[in-house]
Amino acid sequence: MSGGAKPPESVLTFNLYLRLSGFYLFYFAILGVLLPYWGLYLRALGFEPARIGELMAIPQATKLFAPSLWGWLADRSGQRMRVVRWACLASVLCFGGVYAAGGSYWGLALVMLLFSFFWNAALPQFEAVTLNHLGEHVHRYSRVRLWGSVGFIGAAVGVGFLVEDWGIGIVPALLWGLFAAVWLNSLLVAESPPTPTIHDSPPLGRVLRQPVVIAFFAACFLNQAAHGPYYGFFSLYLETQGYSREGIGLLWGLGVMAEVGLFVFFHHLLPRFGPRRLMLAALALAALRWLLIGHFARELPILLLAQTLHAFSFGMFHAVSIHLIHQFFPGTLQGRGQALYSSLSFGAGNAVGSLAAGYLWAGLGPTAMFDLAAALGALAWLMAWRGLRP
Repeated sequence: MSGGAKPPESVLTFNLYLRLSGFYLFYFAILGVLLPYWGLYLRALGFEPARIGELMAIPQATKLFAPSLWGWLADRSGQRMRVVRWACLASVLCFGGVYAAGGSYWGLALVMLLFSFFWNAALPQFEAVTLNHLGEHVHRYSRVRLWGSVGFIGAAVGVGFLVEDWGIGIVPALLWGLFAAVWLNSLLVAESPPTPTIHDSPPLGRVLRQPVVIAFFAACFLNQAAHGPYYGFFSLYLETQGYSREGIGLLWGLGVMAEVGLFVFFHHLLPRFGPRRLMLAALALAALRWLLIGHFARELPILLLAQTLHAFSFGMFHAVSIHLIHQFFPGTLQGRGQALYSSLSFGAGNAVGSLAAGYLWAGLGPTAMFDLAAALGALAWLMAWRGLRP
């Protein structure tokens, strides 16, 4: 940045590290329950794959507008943690409606719409808070974020055993408890140091018109659309292939364990290879991963290999993306940059991928879902190769 104040310096004390890491731990533990087991819960209620795809797409669809709305509010107020705390509390209250909804399609759709509108607001703003707390040590982001992966692993594996013993009906109660834990942890995290003043930040429209930013967001959308079949239907798919629920939980955990290893070493990889090479490698391996899952799921060694590639298809891609967002959107644009990334990738991308996966499963079978995912991954690689200049 030029012509203004330097980014705020910050010291990542052990106490601050624990509080930041705790938020990621509980937040992604929710995903560790929601992604592997919510589809199974919906099927136990009697819903067909197309309806499951529609319901699973709702939380992704709210990411199209919720993060941007809350990001604008946080940027204007300068009180990101206050936004995070209120969003987390509202998520707890809204998710409680799942018990009133019962097996009603429209009741569950309303609950998922309401809780995800608030829940999806929290993470992009907390990412900005974390990066501001790190200050000039932004390369240490992966060391904090890896605790989100640890939370996902613990939830995905542990809940698999709980579900086998207690039944799938325990899932809503576990999720409600984790939503409450995220809110309580948010009360412990202080506001981050102030971002540079407004004259350090270019107009948002000018940033968004840059070809490199357009290519970056296109690659993000396509890569997350490719993950739609995985997030929405991987557990259901593995059940059709004869895997137990404990085994399914362990396979989800393996993928995120590989992601943890990537986060531990990422701060060495980024300065050595640069963001463009790492993103291209991530997208190429993502396309390979979907082909292996779609065609060789019954071959356990190949499926294990495919799950370790989660370190690249999600872990490396996300870590590079956070670095680029911090680079593309300086100063007071950080909140909106994180919100746009969340909206276009995890929102629009996942929603389109989940919807398409549900209809493809119903029409052509599960293998077609993962073939589509591989094609989207290849297209994302092409967009990144052409748009992200060395």
